[in-house]
Amino acid sequence: MAKISLSKLRHSYFDNPKSPEDYALKEIDLEWSDGGAYALLGPSGCGKSTLLNIISGLLTPSEGSVLFDQQDVTALTPDKRNIAQVFQFPVIYDTMTVFDNLAFPLRNRHVDEATVRKRVTEIAAMLEIEDMLRLRASGLSPDNKQKLSMGRGLVRDDVNVVMFDEPLTVIDPHLKWKLRSKLKELHQQLKLTMIYVTHDQTEALTFADKVIVMNDGEVVQIGTPVDLFNRPTHTFVGHFIGSPGMNILPCEMRGKQACFQDMPVKLEGPINAEIKGTAEIGIRPEFVSLGKKGIPAKVRTVADVGRHIVVHAEVKDVTVAAIIAEDVPSVGDDVHLVFESAQTRLYRDGWLATELPKSGTRAGKRTGTATRKAAAK
Repeated sequence: MAKISLSKLRHSYFDNPKSPEDYALKEIDLEWSDGGAYALLGPSGCGKSTLLNIISGLLTPSEGSVLFDQQDVTALTPDKRNIAQVFQFPVIYDTMTVFDNLAFPLRNRHVDEATVRKRVTEIAAMLEIEDMLRLRASGLSPDNKQKLSMGRGLVRDDVNVVMFDEPLTVIDPHLKWKLRSKLKELHQQLKLTMIYVTHDQTEALTFADKVIVMNDGEVVQIGTPVDLFNRPTHTFVGHFIGSPGMNILPCEMRGKQACFQDMPVKLEGPINAEIKGTAEIGIRPEFVSLGKKGIPAKVRTVADVGRHIVVHAEVKDVTVAAIIAEDVPSVGDDVHLVFESAQTRLYRDGWLATELPKSGTRAGKRTGTATRKAAAK
């Protein structure tokens, strides 16, 4: 296991990058603690796989360094980093038995056969595939093949970090939750440093203790799943996480008063005057309710998603989503929207620009550039 540090890391696939747009990864400073469970979350093309390949040694960064326990490994090949990687498609030997697949990484390192048998048996029990050890891997179901692929990464006891690159993409939806639960269980048992790369917020939030959200080559927020949902420090995080995502509404500033469609809106706390740029209001649908007074709107759609009702109401030409549990309106009804002030935030150029009131107890909030430099500790 290892503490992983990334220092002033940047990468471009161009030979002579000339602008920030030429970089697949903007400057990144990150620190992953030994034994932590982390997720890299973001849409396709955001740079998360590039970052994973740099950590594994499959790619050398254009600038910056990668350190394992303060040792610079930037120039080391993957086999010198003691990395285990699980890919989207299972990497196994179909003609071998399950036992021999699990044993292969150990035998390849000349581990004695008694230790091989002991370790393979332990990992097979953890993965609940001990009754399949004598079967050929070619006959396994897709989920068990991926379990086997995971096992090949976990069987060594000298691994610094186990990295999962979209490991559940090809797994049937009804089996994904089982494998997610198994991965979480394995992390708790083995205490290995694990990094899980995915575009799926459910996978990231259910696996990781800390989630690193990326967009356009940048880290936009680092935090626990609760932090990311409750207080996004960037509008991208608010929109990307949640179903439906955060309402991002146009805002006009009149002095220190934020207004939405000419209606004053009370915010969570004072505005940080140092943060400039185009103003927007962010509020999650969970904190928008219907009342007798509030912002006038007209209901456009009503969707029953099982756990709750999602109402989309239009305020002039802007649509606002609200999640409600009772007193469901009908399409076309005139309603009034009420924003919970403690959950209503101002953003400027995408970055959080409101501060918690002095009586607030939340610590460690980060905004703007500070968020991008944050350490996942």
